[in-house]
Amino acid sequence: MKLIFSFIFVLCSLVFKAQGLYSRAYGNPKNIPVIFIHGGPSGNATLFEGTTAQKLADKGFYVIVYDRRGEGRSKDENATMTFKESFEDLKGIYTTYHIKKANILAHSFGGIIGTLFTSQFPEKVNSLTLVGALFTQQETYDHILKQAKEHFKTDPAQLKEISEIENLDKNSAAYRKRCYEMAGKLNFFDMPNPTPESEMLRNEYKAGEFYKNNIRNSDSPLKFYKNEPLNNLDNTPVLKDIRKKGIPIFAVYGKNDGIFSEKQLNDLKNIVGKKNFKLIDNCSHYLFVDQQDDFLQFIKLTLK
Repeated sequence: MKLIFSFIFVLCSLVFKAQGLYSRAYGNPKNIPVIFIHGGPSGNATLFEGTTAQKLADKGFYVIVYDRRGEGRSKDENATMTFKESFEDLKGIYTTYHIKKANILAHSFGGIIGTLFTSQFPEKVNSLTLVGALFTQQETYDHILKQAKEHFKTDPAQLKEISEIENLDKNSAAYRKRCYEMAGKLNFFDMPNPTPESEMLRNEYKAGEFYKNNIRNSDSPLKFYKNEPLNNLDNTPVLKDIRKKGIPIFAVYGKNDGIFSEKQLNDLKNIVGKKNFKLIDNCSHYLFVDQQDDFLQFIKLTLK
């Protein structure tokens, strides 16, 4: 039986790779299926795959990772970077791995895709877990710039840059890019106090094959904002509608993830329910590396 499963997995992987997508599964196909959706646009699943996918599979899950079309290892010059394209490719993942329903694990910008996919195809989703995921984009950008103004209040050059950002088209790739660059200057994506465990994970990742394949397509955001009319979204009503459909939503965030305001996180907790929401201490945006044990424990408790 194991040989049959192995043959099916290899065959399906080859077929789907021919369609232009990188994907890989970890664990026993008989276990609870989990599909990880990475961030971006211009992202990939290498960090999650290289540090966490197998460990989550060891908890009794069938973990599937993939890079979206035109991003990371799924090179495709003809990719449109639209939500419709993302949904069709994600449905293809279900077909490839013979899955009828799965648990969606969505990180960062992947949270937007995972939320919209769950809303449009509820029959395919057992649960949606938001992992440091975007849900009210403009609130995030406003929060970043507000914090930047306070931090750089005595720095005329930085204040001028913030003003320039605020005057950009808020539905543009340039606005999003520069907001996140400002967040980077504020160290919003960094773990406050790295632990020996988190440092080991990052060092092992950087020394391995996954880091060598940490491919990022700088044209992805430009294509997305050019071709996708839906951007800068507030998915609050969408999440509420998903709950009304009876699909559980879980949310796990780093307490020190600077791109989210306290108000945003409280609003999200009220939507998903207190029992389904967790903040992890000494943890930022990449919580499956910052505090991997706490992250895995949350996923195991909620999805089982």
